[in-house]
Amino acid sequence: MFSAGFAQEPRPAAQTSQTEEPVIKVQIDLVNILFTVHNKKGNGLIGDLKKDDFTVFEDGKQQEIKYFTRENDLPLTLGLLIDVSRSQENLIGIEQNAASQFFEEVIRPKDLAFVISFGADAELLQDYTSSHKLLQKALHGLQVNSDVGGIMPGPVPTASNPRGTILYDAVYLAADQQLHGQVGRKVLVLITDGDDQGSRYRIEQAIEAAQRADAIIYSIYYVDHGFYMRNGGGFSFGGGGEGYLKRMSEETGGRVFKVDSKHTLHDVFAELQEEVRSQYALAYAPSNPAKDGTFRHIEIKVDNKDYRPQARKGYYASANSN
Repeated sequence: MFSAGFAQEPRPAAQTSQTEEPVIKVQIDLVNILFTVHNKKGNGLIGDLKKDDFTVFEDGKQQEIKYFTRENDLPLTLGLLIDVSRSQENLIGIEQNAASQFFEEVIRPKDLAFVISFGADAELLQDYTSSHKLLQKALHGLQVNSDVGGIMPGPVPTASNPRGTILYDAVYLAADQQLHGQVGRKVLVLITDGDDQGSRYRIEQAIEAAQRADAIIYSIYYVDHGFYMRNGGGFSFGGGGEGYLKRMSEETGGRVFKVDSKHTLHDVFAELQEEVRSQYALAYAPSNPAKDGTFRHIEIKVDNKDYRPQARKGYYASANSN
């Protein structure tokens, strides 16, 4: 079950310094976008581009860029969501060690992080903190969760609708209850094999919650193939959720990292660290000022055709958009 303190107050204003104001100031007449740029192969970050190298379109219409900067020191709010369903049992120890090192290297005094585990239920193991000690304590509290239960009251699930890995529920609630209303850079990092079993929220709702919170989803696709071999009669069924992770990540401006024998979880976290510290930020005043709640599609183009921007696909034009 989610703890009673899952829904929290926004980050205190004192956490935001004056130097950040041009980028993260909440103004309903500006759309703010954090994004990265990769080379054509997607394996190299491009960090030396200027405002004039970019063109921004909303619903196909070019927009005037009002602000542009390279952001590598803007306060970061990061949520780590770790799959602790039965299929991940043998990976938890590796995840504890790698994530602990990641927090040590990424979370600075002005940053905040929280940790959520999810299986049959989702649990907030550690609320907002910049303390490496508290984050490590939360990681060491990870344990398999495959019991019948849920994050919301209801009847015991039937065999046709078991609650084994509530991935979409965890993403939805982390975005909606933890990150919504926060300022600065907001990131959700998922460690999972991408299989969802029993979520009450759909993947579309999870994506929308992240978009409304202006949160980027980075997914770490990590599969214990041995588990599926052992439990599938010698066949490696399961762990096929990479496509769903790709969808959630790409719609919000993130991407999927894949762990395998040549690419360890420590390697992935090193790449992720570089990614979140190598972002551009731009803001524009939309030519369509209506706050009608509709979804507006965003496209960023770079003059150099060999470069690929990685940004959220759009935003909802509501009164509390930013």
